[in-house]
Amino acid sequence: MKIPLYQVDAFGDGLFSGNPACVCPLDEWLDDELLQQIAAENNVPETAFFVPEEGGFHLRWFTPTVEIRLCGHATLASAHVLFSHLKRPGDEIRFSSLSGPLRVLRTGEELTLDFPTEEIRHVELDEHLIASLKALPNEIYQTDYYFLVYETEAQIRDMAPEFETMMKSPAKGVLATAPGDEVDYVYRFFAPKMGIPEDPATGSAQSMLAPYWSNRLNKQDFQSLQLSRRGGRFNCELRGDRVLISGKAITYLNGEITI
Repeated sequence: MKIPLYQVDAFGDGLFSGNPACVCPLDEWLDDELLQQIAAENNVPETAFFVPEEGGFHLRWFTPTVEIRLCGHATLASAHVLFSHLKRPGDEIRFSSLSGPLRVLRTGEELTLDFPTEEIRHVELDEHLIASLKALPNEIYQTDYYFLVYETEAQIRDMAPEFETMMKSPAKGVLATAPGDEVDYVYRFFAPKMGIPEDPATGSAQSMLAPYWSNRLNKQDFQSLQLSRRGGRFNCELRGDRVLISGKAITYLNGEITI
């Protein structure tokens, strides 16, 4: 059996920036264990698989260790593959997913994700998390992930977490954010429990970030940077309970998996 494979850098400024995702178009679903094995072998933050369905495609995402319910950069990468390699007509692609319906729009050189927003709630401090980060945040929230708010961009940039300690925390991942020096806000995302010590460019984080910063800055449009080593660049627009997340994608390689 041969499966097409594309590797795409998403939400960056070109090759070797943003977040790498593998994309595997399928005619029908394979066994879940095999999908997870492929994602582990690819060993990038996420591998996306999609199959055709009426009105669009059913989309799933796997880290090297687990299936996840929402991923921004691998959705952007999947739309890029459909538009650029599989020659999908039009300027809109609809996906169904564990997080409900998603859309991707083609707008010039950029692709725009239409994602749901996510509510955050205040929580108490987790001792393992604070020990791993060595810096107390000003505000602490949680969804599936911890959402930590700091004072300065420098605090986010200088973080050097102890991942073994972070894995003792109950949350699946840690999102740390602060006002940006030249953009509206900056952030980093750590998820060692999901096999991703630090995610390079996390589009789905905007589902939490955009509502928070909209309330704080009293605006609806944002520019943000993810301060990972590879770096991620995002343009966002909050529209009620949806957030539009725009960025670029570029193909690094394409080939076939032989199983």
